[in-house]
Amino acid sequence: MDEAAADRLATLIESSDLAGLVRLVDAEARDRRWEALVDIAERCREAVERGKQVWAIAHYAEYRLALEAPAAYAGAVVGDEGAGLSLGPLWEVAATTHTWDDLEPHLGAPASRALVAHERVLHGEAVDPSTIDPRVVDLPLSVMSWEPAYATAVYRVDGADFPQNPGPSLEWVTLPPSGRPAEEDDAVHALLDLVRPWSDESSGRAVAVAVEGNALEAVAALGPRRARVSEATLEQALAAMAWAGASGGAFGRRRGGPVGRSGAWWVLTALLGYDEPPTEREWGTEGRDLEWVLWDPGDQVGGWSLHLAIADPDDGLAWAMSAVDMR
Repeated sequence: MDEAAADRLATLIESSDLAGLVRLVDAEARDRRWEALVDIAERCREAVERGKQVWAIAHYAEYRLALEAPAAYAGAVVGDEGAGLSLGPLWEVAATTHTWDDLEPHLGAPASRALVAHERVLHGEAVDPSTIDPRVVDLPLSVMSWEPAYATAVYRVDGADFPQNPGPSLEWVTLPPSGRPAEEDDAVHALLDLVRPWSDESSGRAVAVAVEGNALEAVAALGPRRARVSEATLEQALAAMAWAGASGGAFGRRRGGPVGRSGAWWVLTALLGYDEPPTEREWGTEGRDLEWVLWDPGDQVGGWSLHLAIADPDDGLAWAMSAVDMR
């Protein structure tokens, strides 16, 4: 950054001219002056320590670096933290627009390396397992044959999209009497953990129950007498859980695709009664032996929601959850 540009940046920071700083970031990114964006982020962070309210500009400059800059710059701003003030965690932002081979030489911390690698796997890229610490994300570095092709985040300069995999069509049914309450177990906690940011960091609510009975009897235990329901495949249920687990809801921090996938795996692990994920063969057979139901109460418009019920016919147990976070 030349002296004139540095003086202009200093003036904007000292006057806390956020609109002017945003325009400056936009101009530098448009002209692909990546070192200038690095300077803006660094100087804004220094100014925050002096009490200037320009922290959002530092985040914005780093977001543009992660999104658009060459891998050397994008990798340098990647961390393993949550989304913060950005639309998503910077490791996920960078991983949606750069390949693993490009980013890998510029990633340092084991956690961020693993998260980027697992995000690239969701995009269909092959990653050498020896290049990351397997303890960070306890998942295989490939999408298993029984998993869906997970929908991935799309980040843009002016926003982001977090698409969902298509689910089955739902139809109204009258629910049976609720099942007899069963002991709250690991599956209930795993279901609630999927959407923890919705209730802890945002304005959402989530409930989950375990009952003796079938899936619809578990839904009835949550209160409704009628609901829109459909049987679902294992793949459809995993996709819905992973989408919810990746998000932060309306106001919480987005956790990212690999975190959502991990949450979905642990729900299935708990449902099957394992202490750790079983083998691929066991997942393919045992996971499909469970009965999966997607449902909703029929009054949800917009926002974030996950309504799921599962039954284990062999054990006579069923679980249901309802999670909602509206804008």
